[in-house]
Amino acid sequence: MVAGATENPPPTLPMSDSPEPANDEWDDLVELGRYPRLALAQEHGLVVLAMRLPCWVAKDAATDAFTLHAEPDSAAAISRELIAYDHEQEVPNHLPQIGEEVFRFPPGWGVYLLWMTALIAVFLWQIRDPSITDLGASSSRQLIEDHQWWRPFTALFLHGDLPHLLGNLVSGLFFGTLVAKSLGPLRGWALILACGMLGNILTSAITYPESFVSIGASTAVFGALGILSGLGFSTMLRVRLRLPWAKVTAPLVAGVILLGWMGGGTPGGNTDVLGHIFGFASGITAGLVIGHLSRESTATLASIEAPPEQHSA
Repeated sequence: MVAGATENPPPTLPMSDSPEPANDEWDDLVELGRYPRLALAQEHGLVVLAMRLPCWVAKDAATDAFTLHAEPDSAAAISRELIAYDHEQEVPNHLPQIGEEVFRFPPGWGVYLLWMTALIAVFLWQIRDPSITDLGASSSRQLIEDHQWWRPFTALFLHGDLPHLLGNLVSGLFFGTLVAKSLGPLRGWALILACGMLGNILTSAITYPESFVSIGASTAVFGALGILSGLGFSTMLRVRLRLPWAKVTAPLVAGVILLGWMGGGTPGGNTDVLGHIFGFASGITAGLVIGHLSRESTATLASIEAPPEQHSA
């Protein structure tokens, strides 16, 4: 909008060493914005000065608003830069809204308690009848050669000792409830078990024809960690909001760090590292796919990415 000319031009507040426009020069200047407070006008004026371009802030006596003006040749470039600047300033306000949108479901304590009860009950059954472990453990040869398809699933409910069980219960409490809050309790836990089962299948396929046997819910727990990493990365990738790539990829980096810290095992131990890796990879894939296909996420991110409106009086 072109600033209207008057015989008495509006009082100009200095923003630079550029000379104040003469009375007949105000017609040629472009009004870039109108602000209710002087600080807002000066903030945008500093952005213009950073571009090494002149600008002027004036006060509209009729409305008590403050206006920012620039020369016509540079007005378009300045407007784009101001929009980009406002977009950057909106990032801190939007990130909490993204978090609220991602974790929009209840934690599903009932589903977790059902899973916990199942693990404890099966562990007590193992103590009374050790043969259950041999019948349900994930085995590469028995899966591929004997087609005992249930083993990748039943192995998720078997544990070697009490510390093994307790570690998975605590990890599942943390990661499982976060997945439930992201996807819903039933869908979230079903996906966790599916990723754990797929992790066991992939481990058997990689280790065959070696006779590789494993048990434990940790493959599913790391599947939950992967789901969270995939969902987080998918959300940040599609929002971006002019964030640096280090922040966009933070969910993936954090997941990999936790995988190495919690799932790497100790030298000479019997940790199923491959199961952890493939469970985590299955979860990341699932999280990325769900994040990409989610229509609700698309609508929310579209509203977040909309450029902010100009300040008005």
